[in-house]
Amino acid sequence: MWAAAGIIHPLCPVPMILIPHSSTPKPSLCFLLNKHPPFRLRRRPPLERKFRATAAKKQKQLPELNTPNQQDGESTSTQEKGDTRNDLGWLPAFPHVLVASSSNFLFGYHIGVMNGPIVSIARELGFEGKSFIEGLVVSIFIAGAFIGSLSCGSLVDKFGCRRTFQVDTIPLILGAIVSAQAHSLDEMFFGRFLVGLGIGVNTVLVPIYISEVAPTKYRGSLGTICQIGTCLGIIASLFLGIPSENDPHWWRTILYLASVPGFILTLGMQFAVDSPRWLCKAGRLEDAKKVIRDLWGPSHADKAIEEFQSVIRSDGGDLESRWLELLEKPHSRVAFIGGALFVLQQFAGINGVLYFSSLTFQDVGITSGALASLYIGLTNFAGALCALYLMDKQGRKRLLVGSYFGMAISMFLVVYSITSPLDEELGHNLSILGTILYIFMFAIGAGPVTGLIIPEISSSRTRGKIMSFSFSVHWVCNFLVGLFFLELVEKLGVAPVYTSFGAVSLLAAAFAYYFIVETKGRSLEEIEMSLNSTSAANDK
Repeated sequence: MWAAAGIIHPLCPVPMILIPHSSTPKPSLCFLLNKHPPFRLRRRPPLERKFRATAAKKQKQLPELNTPNQQDGESTSTQEKGDTRNDLGWLPAFPHVLVASSSNFLFGYHIGVMNGPIVSIARELGFEGKSFIEGLVVSIFIAGAFIGSLSCGSLVDKFGCRRTFQVDTIPLILGAIVSAQAHSLDEMFFGRFLVGLGIGVNTVLVPIYISEVAPTKYRGSLGTICQIGTCLGIIASLFLGIPSENDPHWWRTILYLASVPGFILTLGMQFAVDSPRWLCKAGRLEDAKKVIRDLWGPSHADKAIEEFQSVIRSDGGDLESRWLELLEKPHSRVAFIGGALFVLQQFAGINGVLYFSSLTFQDVGITSGALASLYIGLTNFAGALCALYLMDKQGRKRLLVGSYFGMAISMFLVVYSITSPLDEELGHNLSILGTILYIFMFAIGAGPVTGLIIPEISSSRTRGKIMSFSFSVHWVCNFLVGLFFLELVEKLGVAPVYTSFGAVSLLAAAFAYYFIVETKGRSLEEIEMSLNSTSAANDK
């Protein structure tokens, strides 16, 4: 039962052990997004402009995002309406986002690094054949990630994203080195715990950093890059793990190599910018203006600083928030939505489906684990590419609702293939189709949108704490699904368990429809002020 405990990243459908897979991003995609941006503006006739200006003046009196089930595209970003001649596009922010996403490469590397060598490690450290201990090596990672996620909010409030990234590389580097030179089970546990601690901080930190650094127009597309980093990390670890089949001591080498990306991340963050919003809260207005001019364009600087200061005056000027503030409105509603999204994401079954997919592929004669991983990796990569393109085009809410609805259909298709008196070959093919479709639909919405939408709807003051809380819920649910999935399958069968996954997916689609507001094309300050206005109106 413990051996089934796996880890699934909230943004990237990849299990910690047993089902590694790979995907390879195409670097030319960002060029295509820049060449064909999601939003296009056209010059309107004078009369039409005058009419629209009058309508906009009247509409300004109404709170934006005023209903939880507001449809996509009902409002337009102020930045889109303004002068875009100095819009620098996505390219200036891309290197900074790429450096931050390299921490996801570390996460992916540590996912895959234990797959091949675990047999050699178990033999050398004396726990060969003990599935409970093998599962505990995985579970101690989750325990570290849980604590890391909880601590990240306070670190971000105090040090800012850039310094927190650098501080966080300490447990990542030390954990890799301790694991590599472990000569006892306790040393391996300690090393894996340190690595999990660093990964827990990173899972919270990366979405916050990208959401606060990326230009509004490209925030969704840039926010999906981190899942590609995770996939690349898995590819690297699996490729480097091939010699472990013949060399029983090779596992030490690849664990030592796991420390190298940590040093690269530390160095890269030395040249990366800090969040302009945090700089503004820290009183470093000139630094904040410089970041905005360099990444968003000079025309955005004064307006952005004005919005930052307006939100700070409303929320309070101190850098650090208190955990008890999550119990106060409007923060309590956002914290509830963030926690609920991750509960629904995990209990929709992505961890269990990925674990069971190996057996599904075996049913159609694909006995090679590497080949099965390739199919899963290609599917995940295809979904990531679609999400990259559609996030700022269709909007978060539509992708999230459609993703969960597609996941539900996929699960019911698998259940039908199992329970219906179909030809054996047809049943296996339908089962494969349902599994592939499920993973694709997760990668296109439920994975990337969940991690992105939470910092977008969080206030500037409590963003770190809300993200810490939400991802801590994720790790707890992740552990529970990985722990009990196989036991439930043995007692109830695959069909009832998959039916429950489909039902939860439908519930998640309904939750997203009624509780998630559309954030596409809006600055974080616009979203926050609109939600605060709505909350104040509801309290009257």
